[in-house]
Amino acid sequence: MLNNLGIRGRVLLLTLMPCGIFAVILGGWFSYSQLDDLQQQLQRRGELILTQLSRMSYEPLQVQNIAELSRIAQEALDLGDVRSVRFTSAAGGVLVHSGPSITESSPALTPKPTIHTSDASSHMILPVYPKSDAIDASDALKQTNQQPLGWIQLELSRHATVLEGYRSIFFSTILILFGLLITALLALRLSRTINIPLENIKKGVASIREGHLDTRLSSPGSHELDELVNGINLMAQSMQQAQEELQSNIDQALDDARHNMETIEIQNIELDLARKEAIEASRIKSEFLANMSHEIRTPLNGIIGFTQLLKKSDLTIRQEDYLNTIINSSDSLLNIINEILDFSKIEAGKLTLDHAPFYLRDLIQDTLTLLAPAAHQKQLELISLVYRDTPQTLMGDAQRIKQILTNLIGNAIKFTHAGSVVVRAMLDDETDDYVQLRITVQDTGIGMHLAEQSSLFQPFSQADHSLTRQASGTGLGLTISKRLVEHMGGEIGVNSTLGEGSEFWFNLRLEKPHDSDSRIEQTKPLTHRAVLYDPHPLAQQAISHLLEDCGVQVNGVNDLDEVLQQVSAAASTALPYHLAVLGINTQQHPLHVLKIILNQLQQLHCEVLLLCSTSDFAIFQGSLGRPFCEQMLSKPACHHRLQHAINDVLHIKDAPVLQPPSTLKDYALHALCVDDNPANLLLIKTLLDDMNVRVSSTDNGQTALALFQQKRFDIVFMDIQMPIMSGQQCTEAMRLWERNQQLKATPIIAVTAHALPYETHQFIQSGLNDCISKPISEQSLAQSISQWTGIFLVTDSQPEQPREHLIQHQQLPVIDLQEGRALSNGKESLANELLRLLGESLPSDRIYLQKARAQGDRNALLERIHRLHGATQYCGVPQLRSICKTCETLIKNNAAQLDPSLDELDAAIERVLMYLAQQAGEQPA
Repeated sequence: MLNNLGIRGRVLLLTLMPCGIFAVILGGWFSYSQLDDLQQQLQRRGELILTQLSRMSYEPLQVQNIAELSRIAQEALDLGDVRSVRFTSAAGGVLVHSGPSITESSPALTPKPTIHTSDASSHMILPVYPKSDAIDASDALKQTNQQPLGWIQLELSRHATVLEGYRSIFFSTILILFGLLITALLALRLSRTINIPLENIKKGVASIREGHLDTRLSSPGSHELDELVNGINLMAQSMQQAQEELQSNIDQALDDARHNMETIEIQNIELDLARKEAIEASRIKSEFLANMSHEIRTPLNGIIGFTQLLKKSDLTIRQEDYLNTIINSSDSLLNIINEILDFSKIEAGKLTLDHAPFYLRDLIQDTLTLLAPAAHQKQLELISLVYRDTPQTLMGDAQRIKQILTNLIGNAIKFTHAGSVVVRAMLDDETDDYVQLRITVQDTGIGMHLAEQSSLFQPFSQADHSLTRQASGTGLGLTISKRLVEHMGGEIGVNSTLGEGSEFWFNLRLEKPHDSDSRIEQTKPLTHRAVLYDPHPLAQQAISHLLEDCGVQVNGVNDLDEVLQQVSAAASTALPYHLAVLGINTQQHPLHVLKIILNQLQQLHCEVLLLCSTSDFAIFQGSLGRPFCEQMLSKPACHHRLQHAINDVLHIKDAPVLQPPSTLKDYALHALCVDDNPANLLLIKTLLDDMNVRVSSTDNGQTALALFQQKRFDIVFMDIQMPIMSGQQCTEAMRLWERNQQLKATPIIAVTAHALPYETHQFIQSGLNDCISKPISEQSLAQSISQWTGIFLVTDSQPEQPREHLIQHQQLPVIDLQEGRALSNGKESLANELLRLLGESLPSDRIYLQKARAQGDRNALLERIHRLHGATQYCGVPQLRSICKTCETLIKNNAAQLDPSLDELDAAIERVLMYLAQQAGEQPA
């Protein structure tokens, strides 16, 4: 409130308020003191009058002389302030009363003097005693033990006293108001001396604000205000000078602008032309990238494919190394091309997202299945956990989400040397139309520093910048994933601890489909019981969820012996176990022990479904025999394949099981391949033939359509860019013919070198089920066949199974001097020196291998055999080199039986040492 007052109001308030409060307090105090003094004076006067009356009326009261008492009372009434006088006898009767009657009822007569005061009067009573010495009112207090002769009652009027008090208050109030008036006048005078100069200063400042910078203020005559006025004048002078200088600069700038306007107009024209050229260049670049992608992928397809085929033929060790180098280099080139194409598309702002329903669990499982071989080669466990409250059917770009998952899971596999990679999908938030989905990829790898995490999503950056880094790539994978997630309106990040692992996560806001509960395939509920074992707890949990989704009642156990106990105990009850689902691997489950357990389960009439890694699949399939080799699935378990396997093992008739055509007795399925490039067509035919697939082929879409209408095929591999009829046109015609014939849709897979996202989207819209990018491989073909037909095919690129009888290496020469000279570039002395150095190292290598073998240390065996294998590459020792290669392959593939191979390796070393000792004329070490 004080802030709303002006200077005048504040001055008045600060002067009048203290003065007024002080004056009121003093006036009230003085008035109260004066009224109290008047009351005391009236009381003392009354006491004096009573004392005088008691002396005068002693004798008349004693003889009760009424006349004398009347005279005394009358004289007393003449005194000031006396209103009435009454004499009362000892018996209490009124002897004489003068003046008006007592205004109030008379108080009780007591032996002591009493005083009763009211607003109008004071009533005093004094007893009169017979003693002669009781001459005053104070002596009457000593006579309380005697009977009084009578009482004198005196009533004094208080009107004069009150009037005097009012008069005092009136004059005090007059003085106070007069003092306040003088103070107010002085305050007003003071405020005027401040307000008038301030008003002038205000007007001057307003004039300066309006732009009149030549305004100057006059001195108000006060030292403080003079300093303020001088400061304002100096400020106005400075502003005037600055304005003049600014105006001069503006005039100069305008003059320069007029001279440069023509130049700017020319530049604008040039910029417009450059912009059009940049747009055209961007369009040409996009077309160039698409065309170059197609042109590069087509020869790469032939290079990688035929290199794989050539690798299966009889080769020397050096030739096989050369082929492996070609394959690895081609794969690296293909990955670089893919990443640069995606990054270029995102940078150009041409990225378009699909918006179609997809099934979340299938998307995650398909991604893991694609990356499983790379993980299983490193003995890693791949696990997917999709929480039950997460909606399964969502709307979005499934291919882009799959690309993000592929990058994150691929990185996790790359930087994890032992343990597991776990993919989790969970629900963060949900509304009627949208869900907030959170997907994490957690590994047990090497982890990262905080500094590495901050730059991880930058283009062309990698976590490992050292000269000894093991991970390859362009460093674009995480950048592309980040751009894709942000383009979908989500977030991506990483939590990592060095040496403990990393957890990559991303959030997406996805729309629910209108018919979110409906699916094309509906799993029929089952009523069977199953016992589940897997050595990895999280893997067992994930498989348990999948089995429950298939309608199977699951009971998990911790080891294989407990599986037998559970099945045996339930066999004689009303609720036996119908199925045993076992997760196995070659490291923890020896083949001979596993065979015994499987045979015992078969005797208990419990069917068996085996789950193993892709690296162990061929080993178990070749060693376990029928029927167990036919009841196997590769990890990670996929819902569709698991449902198909359960239906097949438990002989559920109404479950959809794909049967091969009756005309293909010796083939797994019949495929149609369409490609206008003879090399690509030959490659895909050869790869499928090796996988026991019957192949029909053609080089154009028109012939392919005719074949499709004549025969029934299980799957079609379709090239896109072809003469006469393109792959898209042929696919649309095939789909139309199937609808007219009311036939079930045949899976049609695009095999194309096109890699841009919008092209893949167009292929899917034309009726194609999936796309395989060139260059193709056995793994990509087998994965596609498994996904769309439910038939798992074993490829030759998978690890070879161990054999009971090893290849007889004795047919190879122990020492080949001619080969040694060839490896030494024709220098015989160098060949002899290399052979001598090898012979010197063999005794220590032999002792080391024997110790590692006795301790069962496979890592030590692999390390030393690998080093020995490398040393044999430069010497003419074909037999030792061949057996080293065999042993190294078996150890890498975790073969259960190594003893025969190691025995033969030891014998090969012995033969080399014997040869060298004979040449030197010594005995071998």
